[in-house]
Amino acid sequence: MKRSIGKFLVGTVAALTVLAHTAPTEARDYRLGTIVPAGHLWNQAAQRMNDALSERSGGEDGVSVFPAGQLGDESQMVQQLQTGALDMAFLTIADVTNRVPDFGALYAPFLVEDVAGANKVLASEPAQALLGRLPKEMGVVGIDYGIATMRQIMTNFPVDDISDLAGRKMRITPFKPFRDFYNILGIAPTPMPLPEVYDALANGQVDAMDIDPELILNFKFYERADHLLLTNHSMFPMVGLVSGRVWASLSDDEKQRLRETMREQLAWVRQQYEEQEPQMIEKIRTTGIEVKPVDQSFFPGVVAKWEEIWADQKPLTDELRAVAASE
Repeated sequence: MKRSIGKFLVGTVAALTVLAHTAPTEARDYRLGTIVPAGHLWNQAAQRMNDALSERSGGEDGVSVFPAGQLGDESQMVQQLQTGALDMAFLTIADVTNRVPDFGALYAPFLVEDVAGANKVLASEPAQALLGRLPKEMGVVGIDYGIATMRQIMTNFPVDDISDLAGRKMRITPFKPFRDFYNILGIAPTPMPLPEVYDALANGQVDAMDIDPELILNFKFYERADHLLLTNHSMFPMVGLVSGRVWASLSDDEKQRLRETMREQLAWVRQQYEEQEPQMIEKIRTTGIEVKPVDQSFFPGVVAKWEEIWADQKPLTDELRAVAASE
C-alpha cells in the first residue's frame, strides 16, 4: 500500500510538473502609444502588429493602439514605459537622444541622401549597438528602428538663399540635434506640438517648419505654407520600445513572439517609406505650392559646425557616414 501511495504521489507530481510547463501563458493586451495621428504609417504598423500577434498567439494576445499623443508626449510616454504603466511605444528617437546623447549621431546633417540610405544605416552594426544600451541606460528594451520620410523645410515665404531664413521662427521637434542645426544657421528654433502648427503659421507664431512629407499631407500644411524646400537634411528614425519592467515579466516564448512581430512591422514601415516617399512628394506638388530641391551646398559649413558641437559623438558619426557611403 505504501508503495502504491508513493507511486501515486510521484505520478501526481510529475503530472503537475508537465501541466505547469504546458499550461497556456496569460493572455496579454499590450498598450502601445504614439504621438502621430491615427492615419499615420506608424499607427498602421501598430495595428498590423495587433493582427499578427493575435494570429501567432491563437487569439490570446493583442495590441491596443493609442495614437496622437493620447497618453502624453514622448517624454511622458518614456516615463510610463520606465514604470511599466505603458507596455510599448513607437517613438521618434528625439527624447531617447535627450537621455542617451549618442543617438544624436543618427541625426547628423546630410548623413544619408534618402530613405533607402537611412534604412541601410539603421540596419548597420553601429546603429543596432545603440539599441543594446537602452535597457541599462533608460530602463526600456529597443526592439528595432522604424523611420519617417526625410526632413524638409516648409515656409510661408519664398526662400532663394539661406540668408532668407535668418532670424525666422522655425518649428522643430524639441531636441538638441535640431536646435543646434538651426542655431548654426541663425534661425530661431521654436518647439511646438504638431496640432498647433497649422494655426501658428497663420498667426505668426512660426514662419516655417522642419517637417516630413507625410505630415505635410496629413495636416494639410500646404494650406498655410506655400513654399517647400526639398533639403533631405536629416533622416528621422523611430524606435520600437518595450517597457523593461514588462519585458522582465514575459516568458521566453512571449519575448520571442513579441520581438519577431514588432521587428517585422518596423521593417514594413521602413520599406513603405522607401517606396512611398516619392509619391508623397508628387502629391504635394499637385497642390500647386512651390517645391524647390536644394542640396548640401545651400547650407555652407553647417556639417562641420554641427559635428564640432557634437564632438563626443564624432567617432560614431564617422562610422555611420562610412556605412552610408559603402556599396
